[in-house]
Amino acid sequence: MDEPTAELKADADERAESPEFGSLTPPAEVVHGDRTRDDFLDAVLGLDSPATVGDVAEHAGHGVDAAREYLKWFNRMGIVTQVTESPATYERNQEYLNWRRVQRLRDRHTTDELLDYLTAETERDEEYSEVFEADSPNDVSVAARASDSDRSVEEVWEDVSAWKTTRRRISLLERALRTDSGDSTAQRTAV
Repeated sequence: MDEPTAELKADADERAESPEFGSLTPPAEVVHGDRTRDDFLDAVLGLDSPATVGDVAEHAGHGVDAAREYLKWFNRMGIVTQVTESPATYERNQEYLNWRRVQRLRDRHTTDELLDYLTAETERDEEYSEVFEADSPNDVSVAARASDSDRSVEEVWEDVSAWKTTRRRISLLERALRTDSGDSTAQRTAV
């Protein structure tokens, strides 16, 4: 992949800090505005389970016919996938959103920066593993850990959630560095 243009590269101050993953545009804000398409996109990005055309129309505040047309278009673009035909239900395609985040990381950061961020996130992951004495955040029982450590369930849950976020960041960074991600854009090498 070609290096990003100068205006897309992080300056020296920005490089001193790890990327703000929260600034990678949350799914609900990929596109936002007053236009009908934006209303439907906002509704679709807010889905956490399959929804009917009527459900999406209601969430978007528009008619069912318009919802049907936009959902067909979003399906062709890969933003949603159709789950059932009768009644037609759709769900958000999380892989598409992840792909967008990976592309944004590639566009905004150099390979060396991505490697530095990956190193920092990997170290954070190892620290969580040591603290929780577990290989994965999914192996941690929040209630049991809270009871054993004299911490509140909420505090332990926040730490486990932060560990899961660290794992998602590692996955995104690894994909941004991968040379064989399966898309047709030019790729970077991590080596």
